[in-house]
Amino acid sequence: MEVIIAIVVIIALTIGIVWLIDKFVPKKIKPVINILLWVLIIFLGYITYMSVYKEIQFNELKQKRFAVVIDRLIDIRDAQLAYKDVNGTFTDSFDKLISFVETGKVPITQRRDTLVLDEEKTKAFGGVETMKTLTLIDTLSFYSVKDSLFKGSDRYKKMMDVGVGKEGSKFTLKAGKLDEFSVFEASIEKSVVLNDQEPYLIQKENQVMSVDGVNGPTLKVGSMTEVFTKGNWPKSYTNKE
Repeated sequence: MEVIIAIVVIIALTIGIVWLIDKFVPKKIKPVINILLWVLIIFLGYITYMSVYKEIQFNELKQKRFAVVIDRLIDIRDAQLAYKDVNGTFTDSFDKLISFVETGKVPITQRRDTLVLDEEKTKAFGGVETMKTLTLIDTLSFYSVKDSLFKGSDRYKKMMDVGVGKEGSKFTLKAGKLDEFSVFEASIEKSVVLNDQEPYLIQKENQVMSVDGVNGPTLKVGSMTEVFTKGNWPKSYTNKE
């Protein structure tokens, strides 16, 4: 919208200048004024073009970098879910998470119902046998977290690294309890991922609120304020989900 407004203003300004020249400028100096006017028009056109081109470049770069970050956040989320299956809670330590992926095994279970004697009701009914249903969980086998989630890759060893943007940047990992539920959140600021871009473009990206964009100033998966294990990005940014 800002670019469209700028183009309209430039067109209106050009028309106005042409009218003023034709109306008030003597014929002898009109050629000089026309040359200067064309230089101004070309300069303004170049500025307008570059402002549009910079946004196109920014959006292309943003999508590539966000895709890398999102894939890593998905790895963190998957490792956290497996960790919780075994330990009952999420962790806020990448060291623990990486160690778990390296050596952890998750049980494969089977639920089955069976009838047993309900002694209390049998006694209450004067010895008349009364049955109740119990749900039993049998452990059938175990699977390796590393092999299941990462299929021979060792990328999990660097899951704390953002990998793009500001050199050496790492995800923030939190975990805790929300009422009786275990929750976690892994996040990174967009300004870190896009640190070498124009500040006004980063500021504009931080204000995004749309169904086809990453809303807000951060890329994150999970939440510390609600029971939620998904990310804040649209599906178009990854093919892992």
